[in-house]
Amino acid sequence: MARLGVPKTYKLYIGGKFPRSESGHTFEAKTPKGEFLANAASASRKDARDAVVAARAAFPGFAGLTAYNRGQILYRIAEVLEGRRDQFVAEIRESEGVSSRAAGTQVDAAIDTWVWYAGFADKYAQIAGNGNPVSGPYFNLSTPDPTGVVVALAPQGATGESLLGLSAVLAPIITSGNTAVILSHFSQPLSAMSFAEVLATSDVPGGVVNILTGDPSVIMPWMASHADVNALDLAGGSGYEALGWEQAAAETLKRVSPPREGIPAPGLGRITAFVEIKTVWHTKALG
Repeated sequence: MARLGVPKTYKLYIGGKFPRSESGHTFEAKTPKGEFLANAASASRKDARDAVVAARAAFPGFAGLTAYNRGQILYRIAEVLEGRRDQFVAEIRESEGVSSRAAGTQVDAAIDTWVWYAGFADKYAQIAGNGNPVSGPYFNLSTPDPTGVVVALAPQGATGESLLGLSAVLAPIITSGNTAVILSHFSQPLSAMSFAEVLATSDVPGGVVNILTGDPSVIMPWMASHADVNALDLAGGSGYEALGWEQAAAETLKRVSPPREGIPAPGLGRITAFVEIKTVWHTKALG
């Protein structure tokens, strides 16, 4: 007996849940040949605001975890993603119009990215921090702390790599204990929302990562001017007029990582871009 398939409903990911867009608006996700794939939620200003509220609420608990525990959480993301590899290969092959081999290479690179940052979660502080030489009977120690709520734009390149781009931007942000609101690849959002299911079934606390789909030129101006956002990662903004976003961010003293071409490779600088260096003085015992 023939049966009907069950089309997937792609929603947003906010606060550990999958709400529809508050506006009820959607847009069509299509293949590179223009064939319809699915309707994706078009995030509204209220959706963006709700995502920031969720990220802010999750920040104290996530930042308060030990670096070792955060590393375990990131590694668990890689484990769950590995277990769903075939699903992502099929989805990327269809939405990006690439071969199964190219899709598999992308998924493997995304998994490796999460493993790389998981390994660095309890090590970057030893490199970015320091014991500073001072004159006097004091210890002077500098340590990196998470900056807070970070809004990020995933790479929007026409060549695709939507899953890898999302992972390359998101992983270093949460490695140090920040919480994130990330806007997925606009024309290829499907793997991002499937990745949200990976987050929801791993050990990531609700609200630590919030994923929105929609037009960056509409959503990012609101995010750039939002007073409760601490930093802006515009890694994926090379194809947009991002100067206005940077100017809006400056008005609320946000830390800004500027647009760049391509997908950022794993590196210590990607972690330290979103930490604050705090210095502590402590007297030495005399006698």
